[in-house]
Amino acid sequence: MTLPQSMTYIQAEGAGGPEVLRPATGPLPTLKPDEVLIRVAAAGVNRPDVAQRQGSYPPPPGASPILGLEVAGEVVQVGPEVTTLKAGDQVCALTNGGGYAEYAAAPAAQCLPFPAGYDALRAGALPETFFTVWANVFDLGRLAPGETLLVHGGTSGIGVTAIQLAKAFGATVYATAGSEEKCAACKRIGADAAINYRTEDFADAIKRLTGGKGVNVILDMVGAPYATRNIRSLAMDGRLVLIAFLGGSKAENFDFVQVMTKRLTITGSTMRPRTTAQKGAIAAELREKAWPLLAAGKVAPLIHATFPLAEAAEAHRLMESSAHIGKIMLRVG
Repeated sequence: MTLPQSMTYIQAEGAGGPEVLRPATGPLPTLKPDEVLIRVAAAGVNRPDVAQRQGSYPPPPGASPILGLEVAGEVVQVGPEVTTLKAGDQVCALTNGGGYAEYAAAPAAQCLPFPAGYDALRAGALPETFFTVWANVFDLGRLAPGETLLVHGGTSGIGVTAIQLAKAFGATVYATAGSEEKCAACKRIGADAAINYRTEDFADAIKRLTGGKGVNVILDMVGAPYATRNIRSLAMDGRLVLIAFLGGSKAENFDFVQVMTKRLTITGSTMRPRTTAQKGAIAAELREKAWPLLAAGKVAPLIHATFPLAEAAEAHRLMESSAHIGKIMLRVG
């Protein structure tokens, strides 16, 4: 397959607002032995992309400086160590960076086939949220059938995925959101109840909804402002899983007494610094346990808006407005 000498990608011209994102031309990625080169048809926009653009989430050593952590498209080249994929395969992938481009490299272990019936746009909406939710809700959070989950930010890409997967695996799910419209959306996609955090204290609502018992697991991306109320909202042996700090990471006057008396676990993780082997293990679990649900239509991405690659700045403005319900995508080519 003959490849072009250059490609279009989105360059961040220094740290700053969405206006620093502009189309640029440069060379195609150079493959590592365990990677594949993907001709990108769609790429997802995620909160870590915004943080990287702002200068607060630099890529790890060796990763592409180009934004973009998930893509879908066609494999056009494989590294010498790759035996599981070949040119022509349709894949979606969790990348280590470089997704906002016409071509992106990704470790083969972090690639998954399109679920049955999916096109590139829908498949490209899966990797970042599915990897993150699986690793945090099911691995770290140990959510089991019959347990209860509270998802903060229920209409975010992460929230939509967490609600659907938790319901599919037999949990009762509660979610928080910032408007009645968003609360209604949470319930449409499977939440048993949704709490408008602007009009009601979510800890009081959880106490009412659970008959005072609390929930088994909380998935939180807000951080410090929710710390005390999260602890109040957990049941005995509950697990608080932190994946972001949109409201800040330092909580003052935090009382740890309930952590001891309720035998709570406070944990969390980031995805990007994990090794290829660790991400590959998550991919294998997803292929076995989540991909059949996607193929059967029991779980599905919710795409709010799609922009051409050249309009990545507008996609970031929408992300920062928090007006979206579900995923924001870039169409490439």
